[in-house]
Amino acid sequence: KALCSSFSCLTLLFPFLQDSASLKVSLSCTPNELMEQALKKWLTTHGSEDAVWRGQYILRVSQCLEFLGGDHPLIQYKYIRSCLQAKDTPHLTLVHTSAVKTMFDKEISAIGAVVSRKSSNPPLPLPPKRRAPTVSPNIMHDSVNNIISIFMSVSANRLMFSRTETEGVQVRAGLFHGTELLCKPAVSNESSGRSEHTWKDNTLEFEISVCDLPRMTRLCFAIYAVMDKVKKQKSTKNPHINKYQTIRKAGKVHYPIAWVNTMVFDYKGQLKTGDIILHCWSSFPDELEEMLNPIGTIQTNPYTENATALHIHFPEYSSHPIVFPPFDKVTQYWKKAAEMVSADCVSIGRGVKKFYMELKEIMERDPVSQLCENEKDLIWTLRQDCRETFPQSLPKLLLSVKWSKHEDMAQLQALLQIWPKLSPRDALELLDFNYPDQYVREYAVGCLKDMSDEELSQYLLQLVQVLRYEPYYDCALTHFLLERAQRNRQIGHFLFWHLRSEIHMPAVSVQFALILEAYCRSNIPHIEVLKKQVEALSKLKSVNELIKLGTIKNTRSKTKEAMLTKEAMMTCLRQSGYSETLSDLHSPLNPSVLLSDINVEKCRYMDSKMKPLWIVYNNKLLSGDTLGIIFKNGDDLRQDMLTLQILRLMDLLWKEANLDLRIVPYGCLATGDRTGLIEVVSSAETIANIQLTSSNVAAAAAFNKDALLNWLKERNSGDALDRAIEEFTLSCAGYCVATYVLGIGDRHSDNIMVRSTGQLFHIDFGHILGNFKSKFGIKRERVPFILTHDFIHVIQQGKTGNTEKFGSFRQYCEEAYLILRKNGNLFITLFALMLTAGLPELTSVKDIQYLKDSLALGKTDEEALKQFRQKFDEALRESWTTKVNWMAHNVAKDNRS
Repeated sequence: KALCSSFSCLTLLFPFLQDSASLKVSLSCTPNELMEQALKKWLTTHGSEDAVWRGQYILRVSQCLEFLGGDHPLIQYKYIRSCLQAKDTPHLTLVHTSAVKTMFDKEISAIGAVVSRKSSNPPLPLPPKRRAPTVSPNIMHDSVNNIISIFMSVSANRLMFSRTETEGVQVRAGLFHGTELLCKPAVSNESSGRSEHTWKDNTLEFEISVCDLPRMTRLCFAIYAVMDKVKKQKSTKNPHINKYQTIRKAGKVHYPIAWVNTMVFDYKGQLKTGDIILHCWSSFPDELEEMLNPIGTIQTNPYTENATALHIHFPEYSSHPIVFPPFDKVTQYWKKAAEMVSADCVSIGRGVKKFYMELKEIMERDPVSQLCENEKDLIWTLRQDCRETFPQSLPKLLLSVKWSKHEDMAQLQALLQIWPKLSPRDALELLDFNYPDQYVREYAVGCLKDMSDEELSQYLLQLVQVLRYEPYYDCALTHFLLERAQRNRQIGHFLFWHLRSEIHMPAVSVQFALILEAYCRSNIPHIEVLKKQVEALSKLKSVNELIKLGTIKNTRSKTKEAMLTKEAMMTCLRQSGYSETLSDLHSPLNPSVLLSDINVEKCRYMDSKMKPLWIVYNNKLLSGDTLGIIFKNGDDLRQDMLTLQILRLMDLLWKEANLDLRIVPYGCLATGDRTGLIEVVSSAETIANIQLTSSNVAAAAAFNKDALLNWLKERNSGDALDRAIEEFTLSCAGYCVATYVLGIGDRHSDNIMVRSTGQLFHIDFGHILGNFKSKFGIKRERVPFILTHDFIHVIQQGKTGNTEKFGSFRQYCEEAYLILRKNGNLFITLFALMLTAGLPELTSVKDIQYLKDSLALGKTDEEALKQFRQKFDEALRESWTTKVNWMAHNVAKDNRS
């Protein structure tokens, strides 16, 4: 509605018109009506008959494979809306329907070719299934009151401690449901030996009955060495020993050796019995809970040769298998649970008012806030009020359930059946590791089904990561992702790359490979498209390795080295084997963009350690236009991907509140083990280059406040300059707030850029969540965000006393900050879902504390705004320190060149 009131018509350019004519079109016009107008104009010029052309064309976005059709008003189409918001002119092309039919026929033929293909090597027959004995029925889990116990022994090919250093080895084990410890951990006695350790007649017993074990119980083990505290630490050969040092009792120090997890019930719901060998992992997380790692994978280490092996034995409690009660069995408890809920409601109704405010305060806390036992009891007691008044509080209710009591589990299941449906954004939290229950996760996936394809794409990165928390491959989330990927190829495209980029990780390799295979088998035409992209990336990796090899060998003059390696790169790219593979493919960064052929003359490699490739493509869909991509080999781009995803979300939330801060969340995609692609933003330059080109002395360049404004003036004049300054003001406000909230560090003048249209944007997000760089123990960055005087000079249009413009800029910042605060829980959830991804600066809940502090969660809007204003003033006051850092950076860069 806001757009319609601002624009009654728009101008569309049609590249197919020889005179590059444009049409003034009403926003209420439909694509079909628009085509009629365009064809009439063309026919009038060329004198052809109208009837010949009617119904034979469709509108396509000029730069990519996106089509506009149907009888809906133009204002309802995403591309038109985005152009209006950006104040850009839409570019559309009329495409003959035969071209679309050709694309369709090509896919159909690809399917036919695969179906008719006869394999020369038929697959081996599957082994016959073992049939379970059917003499008597299985014993239900809820009828077994035995205390669960485990026998075990340990053997290892390579322990981290020698006999002289280690007094003994112990094993600690715990039963967990999510991160909740179900009972006291069990600890073995000490065992001495060189490489093999056994505990004769040492049974680990847990103070919980088999009937009270939740379905998703996992058994977590930690193997550790016990040493005397007085022994010298220098005697150890393990370089990381002090990092994991944990003193457990006086005179003794415990050092973690390995950990491993396994499920207590198998995927059929049957309690495990007999002997099991678990190959352990040696990499411990930063946070150790009794040295156990419940958030870790349940997959055993596939590298068995060098892994510590833990041999355990589950006893048999009966002559028949013990099975967790199926869903219909649990329904027997539901009737009792419903009666108990009704009885509770009577008593709650009389006394709830005095607890209501306390309950409200608890429910408004962020997702990672801890609940004390009294608060959990209150939530569980008022669970019916939670359902009626605070339905979004379901995650906190689940954390309040006593999962070690099967009666409470049954009551929760009864309540879950009548719980109102959550919004997809609220339901995302239920996919966290803290909520492993199968029916809870199925409920969450049911809520996600209301997501649009656009919204699903926004959160796909997290949804792929939480697959790690699924103990069994066949689960509701996997089905959901595959179903939506089959319905929308863009979702399928990014699902493919998110999975493939981490398939080298042993903890998820089998799971991700199975999902990839399932997707590819269900979408045969897409396989050929993706295969072409995989081959192209392989060729780029070869070129990058060639350049790295050349720069190592050519250690003479830098100039000669650069000439030799660039010449070798261009020669390589011109070879038919490379040019054919690298041409005519869909861009992995955006599958709607077709990359035709490489513009070899414009390609180069960048002067940094990993020698990234700067590849320039001709855009197949827009003649004369080029597209740039950066190929990186040796850098982990997943943290950049996460940061850019959050920036994209911030942009969305601001726009939903009618605030467009002109963010530039450029494309970034990890494609493999430390490899990936980055989109090149056109017509943009770094602050460092803008400053250096404006001054003959590198040291003085950073202090030239007119450099940036003059650069914009050279590229814009009149009204265009005013628009560019407004673009700069809005984008600068957006990135000031975003970089402060996310704690983005290492902000020097080479990773802040400006487009010729005025948009400022940041790149390179290697340091987030307040992990700022330091030198000699002193923080190099002493400002909460970058707001230098040359930025203010542009915002004030070069007029020192232009307080009105600066006041508007400050207002934009404050408004943007308050909008993000309202969505603080969503940001916390998205970062929490990435905890097991292995990102260097996001490894524990402690890392997310920065977000809670920067968003001032738990404070009122007034208190939070006061805090932000103090940070804003600090950024202004200390901006000179940024200039000093930029000066040093410019001097170093000038010396390198």
